[in-house]
Amino acid sequence: MLVILDWDGTVCNSQSRIVSCMQRAADRTGLSVPSAEAVENIIGLGLPEAASVLFPVATAAQRRQLRDLYSQEWLAARGEPLPLFDGVRATLSRLLGAGHRLAVATGKSRRGLNREFEEHGIGGIFTASRCADETASKPDPRMLKELLQETGCPVGEAVMVGDTVYDLEMAASMEMAAVGVSYGAHHPDKLKECQPNAVIDHFSELLEWPPLVP
Repeated sequence: MLVILDWDGTVCNSQSRIVSCMQRAADRTGLSVPSAEAVENIIGLGLPEAASVLFPVATAAQRRQLRDLYSQEWLAARGEPLPLFDGVRATLSRLLGAGHRLAVATGKSRRGLNREFEEHGIGGIFTASRCADETASKPDPRMLKELLQETGCPVGEAVMVGDTVYDLEMAASMEMAAVGVSYGAHHPDKLKECQPNAVIDHFSELLEWPPLVP
């Protein structure tokens, strides 16, 4: 199968940094600082879409400034690379060993994803990837359609794995299999409302989902 992975909150433990950077960017822009819960709710969206959801009454100029300042805050906060969730490396290795292919569908920018690929030294294991600044933002399924086209994979032989309803809604709109992860941005109950094929509590549990069993 083609295993399509969300990045932030699914593969990479970046939630707290996203929240703090967005809160600092909002403060610097002169906007009301959003709660951690509000920011967690938009994780997975492209940055322009996230800004629109968080600050619906902000002007276009304020949203542009917010996006620029968020990028600045993110770069300033880099320091040590963000950790991958426990079990990610071993699980990805076993999936590859079992003959599955890997891809990424993320709300990150291409520059941001490539930077994290390089920091973790794992970019080469992915057959393909799509970022929000290259195509339509989640939950629009365009990035999934493009990944299937690029890899030549039928929709029935692919699965989307993610921590937000945006990931699961994207898959559902294409009748693609989906697995939610409970440890990310959105509460498991919220994920289950999307009726995924499974909701797992640890990344390694992907290896227990029948179509992916090595």
